[in-house]
Amino acid sequence: MTSPDSPVRNHLLAALPKADFERLAARLEPVALPLGEILYGPGGQLQHAYFPTTAIVSLHYVTESGASAEIASVGNEGVVGISLFMGGDTTPSSAVVHTAGQAYRMERRLLKEEFDRAGPMQRLLLRYTQALITQMSQTAACNRHHSVEQQLCRWLLVTLDRVPSGQLVMTQELIARMLGVRREGITEAAGNLQHAGCIRYRRGHIEVLDRSGLESRTCECYDVVRKELHRLLSDTQRRQGETAVVL
Repeated sequence: MTSPDSPVRNHLLAALPKADFERLAARLEPVALPLGEILYGPGGQLQHAYFPTTAIVSLHYVTESGASAEIASVGNEGVVGISLFMGGDTTPSSAVVHTAGQAYRMERRLLKEEFDRAGPMQRLLLRYTQALITQMSQTAACNRHHSVEQQLCRWLLVTLDRVPSGQLVMTQELIARMLGVRREGITEAAGNLQHAGCIRYRRGHIEVLDRSGLESRTCECYDVVRKELHRLLSDTQRRQGETAVVL
């Protein structure tokens, strides 16, 4: 059995060959990521890459006026800190924990050394980066062309994929900041979804009651990103289920 906080809960780490995983495991540091923690800010020098297991991290851009919007999110399918191995070191975006949980982190020097080996880890990181770019591109299109209710459904489904319990701790104000829309728009959209029996909302807690209902109300953006992630990382999900590595 895989323990809840084992690094193999992260699909990228789980997809590594046993020898590569065992070499990296000694370099991974378990960390708790509380809600709202800032992993890096605009222009800041990243010191670690983070491989979430149960936490979800929001990547978002903040304007000079202080307004912000989520451009992508990272859960147990990926890694936070792609600029460390892509050669940029810094980024104009921020990374903030929007669902508290666990992760494993690795020092920037160690990640770069592993990437420069040009082995399995490099291939996995590059394919994940392509999936992340797809997510960012589709999010930009979604925010421009689709309704607030469709965006909210997409956001809930993406989060639900990483939190299978169906219980989300999230205020409407925080969701509004994530999507870059007015809180009143989220209040109206959430009310419509609750009236339709898709969710139950109370004091910062969202319970998904009807996933199929959310899927019928969202736009095509959710499915586009989901299918591309599966296409690029399907072998990581298969091997994550087959792995015999237990910590």
